[in-house]
Amino acid sequence: MGATLDLASWASSFEPSAPPASTTVLLLDWLGNAIGGSRGDSSAALARHLDRRASRGESTAIGRREGLDACWAALANGQSAHVLECDDTHQASSSHPGAAVWSTVLALAEREDATLGDAKAAAVVGYEVVGRLGEALGPAEHYARGFHPTGTCGAIGCAAAAARLLGLDARTTAHALGIATSQAAGSMEFLADGAWTKRLHPGWAALAGIVAADLASAGFTGPASALEGRSGFLASHSASPRPGRLVDGLGRDLVIDRTSIKAHACCRYEQAPIDGLLRLREEHHLAPDDVTGVRIGMLAAGWDIVAEPRERKLAPGSVVDAQFSMPFGAACAIVRGRASVREHSAATLADPVIRSVMERVECVRDPALDARYPRQWPAWVEVRTRDGRTLSARVDHPCGDPENPLSRTERIAKVTELAAGVLPAERLQAIVAAVEEDARDRLARELGHLLRGDA
Repeated sequence: MGATLDLASWASSFEPSAPPASTTVLLLDWLGNAIGGSRGDSSAALARHLDRRASRGESTAIGRREGLDACWAALANGQSAHVLECDDTHQASSSHPGAAVWSTVLALAEREDATLGDAKAAAVVGYEVVGRLGEALGPAEHYARGFHPTGTCGAIGCAAAAARLLGLDARTTAHALGIATSQAAGSMEFLADGAWTKRLHPGWAALAGIVAADLASAGFTGPASALEGRSGFLASHSASPRPGRLVDGLGRDLVIDRTSIKAHACCRYEQAPIDGLLRLREEHHLAPDDVTGVRIGMLAAGWDIVAEPRERKLAPGSVVDAQFSMPFGAACAIVRGRASVREHSAATLADPVIRSVMERVECVRDPALDARYPRQWPAWVEVRTRDGRTLSARVDHPCGDPENPLSRTERIAKVTELAAGVLPAERLQAIVAAVEEDARDRLARELGHLLRGDA
């Protein structure tokens, strides 16, 4: 068999004795992001579209009273989960699997009257396919062609997750993967003007995954060599693909166990530098006026995303721009001691102290850091002070990495902060309890009910 069929065979037969503990951790993180993001400006625009066009069904779009068709609910929740730019990241693929995969499996589980245990098992499959595809493409090579891995790899991973939840056999799952390759999309051009399209990528991937699995279930066919073929996904989306990564060691060292949680509400390439600056700020009691200059050693893969063009990164015009500006993130760390959702706001963009510190930030490329990428995303920072000192810090594993995990207290605090003002505190507590109880036979629709506007 080829890689597409091998991957489909594994996905269709995957049956964990118990879902990995990481499924509970990442589901809660998704919930915080999706609940908080459901009140975003782009979410309001999408809600207007849903009001006009979406068909009704059994699945929950967070905050809406009425159920929607699973595809529409998945689109809404996937978009919401990516609004705050604080959702999980699989480093080796430079993707955000959770925003897409959880949106797929929960919407579909409600439609199919499936359990949270079913949804979690399907999510493991989705994360695995998203991560392996991104690794096989090579994130830097994929970015070089203008693609966003969350949108492209996400659609195929969501198809695998949906197929697993529907109980499709290996051949039909392969068709679903093949169908999804013709729906996989996601352009990085949003960086040009701070557009909302990146937020749409995981939602569209979730919708595409459900459509692909449903079509395959109905007998629609996709190419059996969709991933590894001469004109397949890898060849068309990367200059130097590594097809062996699709299946090497399949079933061991699961992607979902190697997925990071963000501690800061901005691009993943900013997380390590912000951690380093926060450390120096705390250790040396730095105030903004103490800092005369900042140098940040950056990975090449993130250079055009958060560091260049410099003039644009120094003058972010929107929240999206701010989420992808290393100077802005660095200034938040130094001035506010945080880089949370609250800091990534129009008010902070207008803060003259933030603007002043941004001008002192210089990003530099460091090939020594690139040698560890994409398995690690390290960074170093140097701060020059008014009294002539040069302070430095290096971060190999930012807060939230599997090697440097957040505590349960920190994770729950993050979820609570992200969801603040959207749901009553007692409802959020009930949601956390429903997920952490890990009752595998609990119906997914019970969780969905807690997320509705009339619950």
